[in-house]
Amino acid sequence: MLPVHLNITVMVTGYLLVMGYLGLGLLTLRRRPAKSWTPAQRLTPAPDRRGWPALVRQVVGTAIGGYLVLMAVVVGWYQGISRLGGGFLMSAVTGTALLTGVTLPLFFLASWVTSRRRR
Repeated sequence: MLPVHLNITVMVTGYLLVMGYLGLGLLTLRRRPAKSWTPAQRLTPAPDRRGWPALVRQVVGTAIGGYLVLMAVVVGWYQGISRLGGGFLMSAVTGTALLTGVTLPLFFLASWVTSRRRR
């Protein structure tokens, strides 16, 4: 087991990395659009990013990205702080994959309803 001050350091570092990444995302959203575009044109998706293929690509990409981020956190916690048995890590990988697969249809449906409401 790691000393308490090292545990706190690892958790604060992880927190700061996540918050920094979110802050960069907000800065990216707030940057000024190119002068040749109006705000309405900037928010309108390109023709190849519309329809069912785009929605499926977005939902699956979000689900896979979320799974990978969660696995990075779990493995970091497992390796860096908790030092639990190997069965825990395998259970975390398979359990999270199962939950992602179970919730993916509901997430797809909610994304579809949201996109329909925006039109």
